[in-house]
Amino acid sequence: MSNIKATDHYKKTDVQHLVHTLLQLGGSLMFWRMPGSDEKILLVCNSGASVRDEISLQETTPGFVLAPFNPSQSKYFFRADLVFRFKGDQLIDGPDLPNTTVSKKQITDGAGSKESSFYTSEKEKKVTQPSFLDIVKSCIEKTRTQSVEKIVPTTFREIELSGKFDAVKLFSLLCDKHPQAFVSLVTSPETGTWVGATPELLVSVDSTNKFRTIALAGTQKLNPDIDPKSVAWTQKEIEEQALVSRYIINCFKKIRVREYAEHGPYTVTAGSLLHLRTDYEIDMKEINFPELGSVMLKLLHPTSAVCGMPFEPAFDFLQKNEGYDREFYSGYLGPVNFNGESKLFVNLRCLQLLENKVRIYAGAGVTADSIAEKEVDEVEMKIKTLSQLIQS
Repeated sequence: MSNIKATDHYKKTDVQHLVHTLLQLGGSLMFWRMPGSDEKILLVCNSGASVRDEISLQETTPGFVLAPFNPSQSKYFFRADLVFRFKGDQLIDGPDLPNTTVSKKQITDGAGSKESSFYTSEKEKKVTQPSFLDIVKSCIEKTRTQSVEKIVPTTFREIELSGKFDAVKLFSLLCDKHPQAFVSLVTSPETGTWVGATPELLVSVDSTNKFRTIALAGTQKLNPDIDPKSVAWTQKEIEEQALVSRYIINCFKKIRVREYAEHGPYTVTAGSLLHLRTDYEIDMKEINFPELGSVMLKLLHPTSAVCGMPFEPAFDFLQKNEGYDREFYSGYLGPVNFNGESKLFVNLRCLQLLENKVRIYAGAGVTADSIAEKEVDEVEMKIKTLSQLIQS
């Protein structure tokens, strides 16, 4: 793959035109923006998804990964066949196309002037979930009477679409509303279409061989009149976040890694919500562990923030009681070996495109100190954050 500075011919192509054209040409698209950045990356995979049991961050081919919540299910890797870079909405860099089946003329003058459809999930089927309040109550009972410290039940809401759904427009809105989130749009025949803005980093390995991950838990509504640094957290929320931190530290202990830096917990803003966060960093070169990113990815996913703790009994409880397949919700996604870096995020605050509707997902961390009605309210608050953008 060879990238060159965008020509004037490319610059005439706006994002929506480009995406619709590439979809009609049969490509799979991954569009993302990193937290705190104004650069957006559009990756095109024309070679089809590669199905993998596990993801190795040492892969030499740059690409993008989308993995499901269930760790035993297949992960999808999309090779970076074409890459476009944007600053804001301005195209600043496009691919050289001498040896591909897609031409610049097709991209700039092709079918993109027509409407195209984003891929929808082939797994779509009617799902009737039990009462979420009842599920939360069962989780509380489980944590109080048996050896499970935390369970993370999830649910969803479906919103009927009155017209064409433009995932690119929603992506742009999420970028504006969530400047510190990883905002993504993934659309492919294999996975359908997913759009989201997640605040939770799962695994990062940068070009200086630094490994990073975070513990993120606890949720309350942002009050614009109160400085987030002075927000008070309940004992339940503090303990919930501490459980996630202990989960990460236990993963370090399993592989005998003791040389890590820890910063937090501290309060962070995610759109209209607040969370507690702790950062972890390891110098892989210093400890001579170049495979650490791949090893920790397998150990961490799914974290206690999206499943529970200990993992096995929490996961087993959810499989028996949650009532539906989460698919890629609370799985992970992100670029791998892209410019020498891999950054994977937990797929939260997201929606899935169905035939004539979208499905919005959310969950809550339940412990023995939880109040069922408050957990349900927290989930409704998370769903509302995204549903308001859809309905507007």
